[in-house]
Amino acid sequence: MKVSFLGAARQVTGSMYLLEVADDYRILIDCGSDLERSSSNGQPAPATPHGNFFPFEASSINLVLLTHAHVDHSGNLPNLYREGYEGQILCTEPTFALTNVLLKDAASLNQKRINELNASKKQRVRERQAQMQKDLYLDKQVRDAMEGVVPIAFNRKFRVTEGVEVTFIPAGHLLGAAHILISVVENGERKSICFSGDIGRKNYPLLVDPAPVPPVDYLVCESTYGNRLHENTQTPEDALADVIQRTCIDIPGRLIIPSFSVGRTQALLYTLNRLYTERDFPPIKVFSDSPMAFESSKIYMQHVKMLSGEAKAFYKENESLFDFENFQFLESSKASKAVSNYGEPCIIISSSGMVQGGRVEYHVAENISNPYSTILIIGYCAEGTLGWRLLNGQSTLTIKGKEHQVLANIEKIDVFSGHGDRDDLLEFIGMQSPETLKRIFLVHGEYGSMEAFRDTLAEIGYPQVVIPKKGESFVL
Repeated sequence: MKVSFLGAARQVTGSMYLLEVADDYRILIDCGSDLERSSSNGQPAPATPHGNFFPFEASSINLVLLTHAHVDHSGNLPNLYREGYEGQILCTEPTFALTNVLLKDAASLNQKRINELNASKKQRVRERQAQMQKDLYLDKQVRDAMEGVVPIAFNRKFRVTEGVEVTFIPAGHLLGAAHILISVVENGERKSICFSGDIGRKNYPLLVDPAPVPPVDYLVCESTYGNRLHENTQTPEDALADVIQRTCIDIPGRLIIPSFSVGRTQALLYTLNRLYTERDFPPIKVFSDSPMAFESSKIYMQHVKMLSGEAKAFYKENESLFDFENFQFLESSKASKAVSNYGEPCIIISSSGMVQGGRVEYHVAENISNPYSTILIIGYCAEGTLGWRLLNGQSTLTIKGKEHQVLANIEKIDVFSGHGDRDDLLEFIGMQSPETLKRIFLVHGEYGSMEAFRDTLAEIGYPQVVIPKKGESFVL
C-alpha cells in the first residue's frame, strides 16, 4: 500500500491524495481546487487548466472518495472526468447535492469569463478566450462528474474491490462531511488508514459533532488550526446577539456580514432564527444575498434528519430552520442593489466570506464609508483579499476600480468557523493509541501551523509525525 500527497501538502487548499493498493488498484481521496494559486487580480484561479494539476493519467484512477463538498476538496472533479476518468465518486448524499451546487456555480462563472473575453475586439484577448475555452470546465463537465456519483451512508462498510473496504464517518464541519476510513488486506495482513477531511467542532450550529474514529494504523490529519485556539469562547447565539445589539439596536446602524454560501450562511441564518424566536429580539430586517445560499439552504432542509439533535428539535417546534419574520432572500441582482435604499437598521449576509468577488463587494462598497455601518468578518481571509485588508486596518480600499475611505466599523468573531481548533484536533488524534498508530501525516494547513502541531503532538507522546511535501509518496 502506498500513499502519495498530491495537494494540500504544506498549504491549506487543493486536497488530493492517491492511495495505491494490491493489483494496482488506485483510489483518489478528494480532488480539490488549489485556491492558493492566485491570479494576478488576487482572486482564486478560476478553474484548473486541463492537464496542469494531475501528475497521473486520469484514466488510471479506479475510484474517487470525496470527504465533503467544499471546492478545495471537490473543485477539480470535472477536470478529472474531462481528462479521461470514467469511474465512480463515492460520497454521502448531502455531499453529492452540495457539490453539485458548488460546481455548477463555478462552471457558470467560467462561462461568464469566457463570454466577457469573447466580446472583446482585441485579437490578443480573443486568443486568450480561445485558450480558456479549452482550459476551463463548463456545465457539461460538471454533469459528467455528477453522473458518476454513488451516494454512501454513514457508518456502513462498503466493499470497493477485493480486500478493500471503505467507511464514511461523520466529521461535522459541513452537512455530509466525512472522515474516510479505508481497510486493506494485503498478503494476508490487514492495514487501515483514515483521511480526516476537515474536522468540525463540537456544538456547531446545525451540525452533528465529529464522530470517533476507531483505531487505525495510519492517520492523515488536517491541521488548519494546529497552532491556535478559537478566540471567542461565547456561544454563536451570544456572540451574534452582542454584535447585533451594538450595531443595529443601540444605534440605528447596518450590519454587513460577508459569508460563504454553503455551510456558513446556513449556520448564521439558523442562529438568527433562534435569536428572534427565543430571545425576542426586535424585528430587524435580514437580507440573504446569495442565490447559491438559497439553493444550499434547501438542501439542508431536505436532510434535517442528518442535523444535530438541537436543530431537529428546533425544526419540529418551529417548522423551519431558516425562515423567520422580516427575513428575505434576494434572488436578483436588481433586488440586491435595491437594498442600498433600505433606510432602517438591517443585516445583510452576502458571499463571499473573504470579501473577494460575489455580491458582497457591492454591499461593502456602498457601506464602507458610513460610520453607522459595521462589517463583521466571521471567518478566515486569505492574504491580499479585501477581507484581509479590512482586518489589517487599511484606511482606504479600492473596490472595482473606485477608492473608498474606510469609516465603517470592522469587527471579527470566529464562533462560526467550521474548523476544529488545536484542542479539537488533539482530541481527534487522542482517540488513537500512540503504541499502535504507526504514523500521522499532517496536511491541509499552513506550514508553520503544521510544525507547531507536530511539536505539540511529540510533547504528548506522538513522535511519529510527518509533514509531507507535495508529490511525496510513502509505502505503508
